[in-house]
Amino acid sequence: MNTRPGPRHPGTVGGPRGPLQRLAAMAACAALVLASLASGLFFSLPAQAASLSGNDVSWPQCPTSAGGSGLPLPPDSAQFVIIGLTRGLPFTTNPCLSSQVGWATSRNKPAHGYAMAAFPTASQLASYKSQGPWSTATRAGQLSNAGYAEATAAVAAMAGAGFHPPVVWIDVEPRPAQPWPTATAAQQRENRLVVEGLMRKFHDAGFAYGLYSFASGWAAITGSWLLPGVPVWATAGRLDYPTEAQDMCTKASFSGGHVYLSQWYDDVRDYDITCSPYTFTALAMPGSSLSGSTGDFNGDWNNDVLARVSSTGELRLYPGNGKGAFTGGTRIGSGWQGMSALDTVGDFNGDGRADVLARERSTGYLWLYPGNGRGGWLPPVKVGSGWNGFGTILGPGDFNGDQTADVLARDATGALWLYPGNGRGGWLPRVKVGSGWNAFSSILGPGDANGDGTADILARQASTGELWLYPGNGRGGWLARVRVGNGWNSMTALAAPGDFNGDRTPDVLARDAAGNLWLYARSGSGSWLPRTQVGRAWNAIDTIF
Repeated sequence: MNTRPGPRHPGTVGGPRGPLQRLAAMAACAALVLASLASGLFFSLPAQAASLSGNDVSWPQCPTSAGGSGLPLPPDSAQFVIIGLTRGLPFTTNPCLSSQVGWATSRNKPAHGYAMAAFPTASQLASYKSQGPWSTATRAGQLSNAGYAEATAAVAAMAGAGFHPPVVWIDVEPRPAQPWPTATAAQQRENRLVVEGLMRKFHDAGFAYGLYSFASGWAAITGSWLLPGVPVWATAGRLDYPTEAQDMCTKASFSGGHVYLSQWYDDVRDYDITCSPYTFTALAMPGSSLSGSTGDFNGDWNNDVLARVSSTGELRLYPGNGKGAFTGGTRIGSGWQGMSALDTVGDFNGDGRADVLARERSTGYLWLYPGNGRGGWLPPVKVGSGWNGFGTILGPGDFNGDQTADVLARDATGALWLYPGNGRGGWLPRVKVGSGWNAFSSILGPGDANGDGTADILARQASTGELWLYPGNGRGGWLARVRVGNGWNSMTALAAPGDFNGDRTPDVLARDAAGNLWLYARSGSGSWLPRTQVGRAWNAIDTIF
């Protein structure tokens, strides 16, 4: 968003300009814009004739006396506006937010908001590490809370201005005044945690949200994080013509999400167009994007538990509260006794919502039950046949590092096969990733159990009750296994709900012979915390996942 101080779009050649040069350039660009608007040619784009045109504004459009740059507000021809909530950085407020909201309201201009995201400074992290829904026991939880606090400040600014837009866009781009650390993959994963914090707060506050960025900036900050279920506002950067911006509507976006808006800018204004057939109306609330999670089924950003009742085949949802417990179960299906394998697999079809895979006992068909993001279902889809040859089917999350949900399956010989998902509800060619796995009586996909950013596996050895961590190498293979527990044969069922207690570290649920359900939480350093009882009378359940 070039109306704010910041870097030019990558590939732009330029250097510092003096005041007279800038004024001359602004005057020339303004004349070009006005002439184009007068001729009716500026937005004459046959390929997108139904597109709407508008502008985004923020503190640079404030008068210089108010700390702005005195840049012009949108022309009367603008069909919508997107109003910046911050003064270029988190925890600041656009000093003209109220007046700009009033300007849009008085002219009946539909308006969205946008908020800057940035990696917290040391003092901000110290101040805000507990100001969110996650536990402060881990750095991951603290960073997520800091991002949550950034969005909380933006929500407060909107409330103060009487502004409740249908969509708030999260601006993720390089900020020289408060840079994102980008030197390592670990830093990029931490950046994602911050952005997730903002997304969750806007969700909790009732705002649909999307992402604003550009490909190289997004890649540097997040490691090209794929979020296909989150809407995108894509910028083409600094241009003197809109054609390339129009192309952004049809190109693959920086994050894999659907592009709803495109932008370009010059020295005078930021220009935006809707990507037809979108008409700047409200957007649906995206599903949650908890890093490495396969277990948030109702879209409230807390991992849940699904369970099948033995006697009736009823499927129940036990919503997690994000603090190591869940609320009472709700029936979300019946007749599930016909399924001989069940597991949550995360977002398997690329719509941003968690799904379930189920194998039909009588046919061996594998069915995808797409979640609707609200604890229910979209119509099921058959995604395989001949799956009765597998004793275990589980969803480990992204096991091969391509950011799509995968499946692991153990056959009768003990061979373990990786079935990579293609991100659209289908498969890439399978790969054998192990043998001898018949030695294990339970195999779980907890997510990233050791904190290195890759999906791992937990396996209970039948003969000894030892629990082994098999760390994934992020490429569909393994690092050296590590023993992480003894005596687990006393448990009659194991499940991997992901992070169940809110510290952003995946946990394990285990049922004992008396039917008690226990939470075995893992610390950020990879050790076990003291177990806590989270349920009773779970012997009526034959499958927990």
